[in-house]
Amino acid sequence: MKKITIINGPNLNLLGTRETEIYGGRGFDGYLEELRKEFSNYEIIYEQSNIEGEIVSLIQKHSADSKAIILNAGGYTHTSVAIHDAIKAVAIPVIEIHISQVASREEFRHTSIIGAACKGTISGFGLESYRLGIIAVS
Repeated sequence: MKKITIINGPNLNLLGTRETEIYGGRGFDGYLEELRKEFSNYEIIYEQSNIEGEIVSLIQKHSADSKAIILNAGGYTHTSVAIHDAIKAVAIPVIEIHISQVASREEFRHTSIIGAACKGTISGFGLESYRLGIIAVS
């Protein structure tokens, strides 16, 4: 069975309770189960880390056996050259995901350092951004 890996970055473990006016009131675990049912032809691997170096290691690790990576790097989107370089170093597509519409938020969120290394970016569709990312690589 082909694998797709979802990697969430810092503070995304708090979905459902963190800034619900921006990110919604739903936790990721229940949504992940829906994704796994909808895309049952894939094994969907899920990882989350609040640590930049761990995200780099997860990208490297899962590039060996996944068809693609769906990545919400959280705040590291705007700051991490290391994650950008890890994405460029792997041969599989990485899709940049954002729950909120980052272009309508604070100015510092308007620049994505990782975006140039990704195959594409999906932003602003809430948790459905992940589903759209999976469709993009299916």
